[in-house]
Amino acid sequence: MPTVTILPSGKTVEAATGSRLLDAILAAGEPIVSKCGGEAKCGACHLFVQEGRKSLSKTTRAENEKLDSIVGVGSKSRLACQATLGAENVTVELLGFGSGF
Repeated sequence: MPTVTILPSGKTVEAATGSRLLDAILAAGEPIVSKCGGEAKCGACHLFVQEGRKSLSKTTRAENEKLDSIVGVGSKSRLACQATLGAENVTVELLGFGSGF
């Protein structure tokens, strides 16, 4: 089982291979929002993948289109609702930490 490390809190959680990053982050009790039900429509779960990007699922067309509409997107950007875990550990940085969305 891969481990997901969540920054800035430093919390870690084990998650099943094939599970969504969003589900792992919520299981860790972290404050992340997904207003669209995980359909890549709202962009609220935008985060940066600091380590383990190659282990995640490939970016879908819907995810790319949403990321193209978000300010502050970079090469490490993913939507937690769209990225599924592979076998390797992943470190992510929550961008909306403390903002209350």
